[in-house]
Amino acid sequence: MTTEQKVSQLLIAGISGTTPGEDGVLAVSDYQVGGIIYFSRNIQSVQQLAELTNGLKESNGDYIPLFFGIDQEGGRVDRMPDEIADTPSAYQVGQAGYGYEYGVLLAETCAAVGCNVDFAPSLDIWSNPENTVIGDRAFGSDVDTVATQGLDALSGFYSVGGVIPVVKHFPGHGDTSADSHVELPVVRDTLETLKEEALFPFTAAISPSQTGQPLPALMVSHILLTAVDDTAPATLSPAVVDGLLRKEMGFDGVVFTDDMTMGAITNTWTIGEACVLAVSAGCDALLICHGSDNLTAARTALLEAVEEGRISQSRLDESVYRILTLKYQYGLTNEPVSPPDADALNDNINALQALLEG
Repeated sequence: MTTEQKVSQLLIAGISGTTPGEDGVLAVSDYQVGGIIYFSRNIQSVQQLAELTNGLKESNGDYIPLFFGIDQEGGRVDRMPDEIADTPSAYQVGQAGYGYEYGVLLAETCAAVGCNVDFAPSLDIWSNPENTVIGDRAFGSDVDTVATQGLDALSGFYSVGGVIPVVKHFPGHGDTSADSHVELPVVRDTLETLKEEALFPFTAAISPSQTGQPLPALMVSHILLTAVDDTAPATLSPAVVDGLLRKEMGFDGVVFTDDMTMGAITNTWTIGEACVLAVSAGCDALLICHGSDNLTAARTALLEAVEEGRISQSRLDESVYRILTLKYQYGLTNEPVSPPDADALNDNINALQALLEG
């Protein structure tokens, strides 16, 4: 692979419309990005979503298969087309103890609509009642519920296969009040407290002895963790990503960033510089969810950083190896997808809802 191809594998792009469009062609055909992330703005119907995915796959040709990612959590964060019923929230599921069934449902739903990456489940603990960013996206407000139900959800994902679960929002967004979409949240807990509380569900998920297999992927969020690094948010911090997450907690899967165009980052750094710092910190896949200009700026800055030696070829290769290995392990392909049977999916969603209602 060329350096340009390697750098582009690190980029996960958002696009603006319901068809591939100019930004989709730029991302996939011209830049050869590692993946695409879908939002509600990209989804109208099951037929349209299949056509969008197949159009992007056609642009990709026989090149390395793409990640097709989506935030499908249920509750307030439900990206599915209108023909598909709403999935219950993680909090509803967690309080009733149906984490496994929830994980199965999320994986089956994502697979049916052609998405091979789900940025879920959330392993945040809703410990701050004023936290409106997480709220019922969490399984619960205590560490035991979140850890138990989160691991059950992962087991559900693993039982289905084919869809990569990306747990989030490391190192834990539940005890914050600020919204990282707008500003930088700060967590001032001691490291000892963090290990007993916010970090505990992630530690449990990383251990293969808990779920039967190693955690494939994790999302690092834009949170200032003062006990580890009181200067840089977790996404840009070598002390958090390479030190705490990689070396101390033993995570060797793919580290995705949260959206690099969020205010917690762009209020202080340019998108290009932030992406260079994130890779230097140990992150592998960078979400650029908004704006083809941001995608271009990120790619240009990373290429310049490699040329100047700020990012070594060996560091770049580490991330590319993890990404390609994950794509191979989960059997990603360029084969076209068919629209799903919405009625069958709705039957599964309604079955879970019935369990919750007792």
